Amino acid sequence: MRSPAPAPSLPLLSFGFLLTGLGTALLGPILPLLAAQHQLSDASVGLLPLAQFLGATVGGSTVLARPQRSFAIGSLAAGLGLGLFAVAPALPLMLAVLFAGAWGIGQMIASSNVIAGARYTRNRASALTLLNFLFSAGALLSPLLASWLTPHLPLRQVLLGFAALFAVAAALLLTGLNSSSGEETASAASEPPAQPLAFSLFLFFALLLALYGAFETSLNVWLTTYMLRYGGRSLAASQAVTSAFWIALTCARPLSSAALLRIRDYRLQRASLLLLTFSTAALFFLHSAAGITAVAILIGFFLGPVFPVTFALILAHRPSPRQAGIILACSGLGAALLPWLMGIVSRQTGSLRTAFALPLAAALGLLLLSLCLKRTEG
Repeated sequence: MRSPAPAPSLPLLSFGFLLTGLGTALLGPILPLLAAQHQLSDASVGLLPLAQFLGATVGGSTVLARPQRSFAIGSLAAGLGLGLFAVAPALPLMLAVLFAGAWGIGQMIASSNVIAGARYTRNRASALTLLNFLFSAGALLSPLLASWLTPHLPLRQVLLGFAALFAVAAALLLTGLNSSSGEETASAASEPPAQPLAFSLFLFFALLLALYGAFETSLNVWLTTYMLRYGGRSLAASQAVTSAFWIALTCARPLSSAALLRIRDYRLQRASLLLLTFSTAALFFLHSAAGITAVAILIGFFLGPVFPVTFALILAHRPSPRQAGIILACSGLGAALLPWLMGIVSRQTGSLRTAFALPLAAALGLLLLSLCLKRTEG
């Protein structure tokens, strides 16, 4: 008799990747509704993404030694956090439960990547790239669902619906863990144990993902404003360039997954980063909406495979689940810091174009670190 597959099953793992994308991108589209519903000032509204960022970072850095448990606990925490966020009457409670829900999502993001990387060792980069396509698809789907549902349903019901999806994932995984615990233990016993990374290598990988998070978020935050100022388009048309960036990034991942069955992972990483650096530099010389849009699409396409391939290369060094989670959480630190620094540089110089030297430097840093990583592998 064939034994059951270890939990989480591939469909449930895929569902988890999709949910984390949905949950990560949900707050932005509903911020105006939250501000109106609770009569929040801009300063108060700004505390909500801060709580989300802190929660996700702490969640990613506290993954358990058995990431399957973190996946289940994270799903449950995300469901409870979103459910309580839906009914929270005032800002202090909203911040607390949003932190808790984001902590759960951070646990899910880190544990699901660790689980996938440990399970699909033969084509790790390809598998992680394909599964992270689902994360990107969820991030794209989240604002669409918010825009479709909120005109017809109260925000509370929409949030409770999202919370229920996470609760379903938690229930399914807990059931799967109970039914396959014996095989999971046997499988774990046959795997070579993870070895803690040397501290220097740990810092190297943390910097690598911090730069990735810094670059991706800087483009996401500032592309619309860049188009508005230098492309001469309306706000709605300028917002479309950011959507084009995300669509290109999402489409690049399944294509990259297929390419990785034929191309070595580090070669695809280096080629993508080289083209990404040139594409980002091209933004400095563009003055038309069409040109900025075309380059934004290229940047998204070249950026698509970078994170999953890089994380696969990191997992090849067999870090512990806790180390892998902390390294992954460092992308959130970069994501918080660089967009803020870009705003400061733009204000001091009076030029957002000048501020884009920071993500260009991040792309160049990623390329240089990629070359160092190849040398460390032999």
